[in-house]
Amino acid sequence: MEPTALLNALHVAEGLKNTTRHCYTSGGRHESVAEHSWRLALMAYWLRDEFPTLDMERVVRMCLIHDLGEAFTGDIPSFQKTQADEAREESLLSGWVDSLPEPFRTEMAALYREMSARETPEAKLFKALDNLEAVIQHNESDLSTWSENEFALNLRYGYDKCAWSPELLALRDAVRTETEARIDAFRKEQSTC
Repeated sequence: MEPTALLNALHVAEGLKNTTRHCYTSGGRHESVAEHSWRLALMAYWLRDEFPTLDMERVVRMCLIHDLGEAFTGDIPSFQKTQADEAREESLLSGWVDSLPEPFRTEMAALYREMSARETPEAKLFKALDNLEAVIQHNESDLSTWSENEFALNLRYGYDKCAWSPELLALRDAVRTETEARIDAFRKEQSTC
C-alpha cells in the first residue's frame, strides 16, 4: 500500500483505540475496541496448534479487522445492538473498504463476507473466539461494572458459537468455571456489605 493510502487507513483504524467497549479492564477503565481486537488475534495465534487444519493466518486477519466498522459507529453491546445498527455499521464499513486500494479492498471484502456467513471453519473459530474474549474480559473486570443481565449472559454467551468444536467447548467450560467463581465471590462480598 502506498504511503498516503496506508496513513489514511491507519488514521481510521486509530479510531478504535479511542472507541470504548461496554466492558471494563481489570484496571478499572473501559476497554477499547483495539484492545479487544488485539487480544482476540493473540488468542487465535495461541490456539493455532489446536486447529492444525485451519488457515490460522486468515483467522488472525479476521480478528484484526472484525470491528473496524466500530470506528464509524462506536461500540454497541451485543445485547443492545439492533438490526438497524448492524445495517448502518455494515454500510459505513463497506463504503470505506471500497475506498481502499487493491488487493486490500478485495481481500477485506471477502473476509467480511466469510465472517458474516460463518460457514467456514475459520469464520466459525473467529466468531467463537470473539464471544469468548468478551466473556473473559468481563471475568477480569470488577463485577460491580456488570449490568444485571450480564450475570446470566456471561454464563451462556458463546456456547452456541463453540458447539462445533470439542476444543472450544472445553475452553468455554473453563471460562464458565471462572465466571461462576467470580459471581460467587462477588455475591458473598455483596452479602457481607
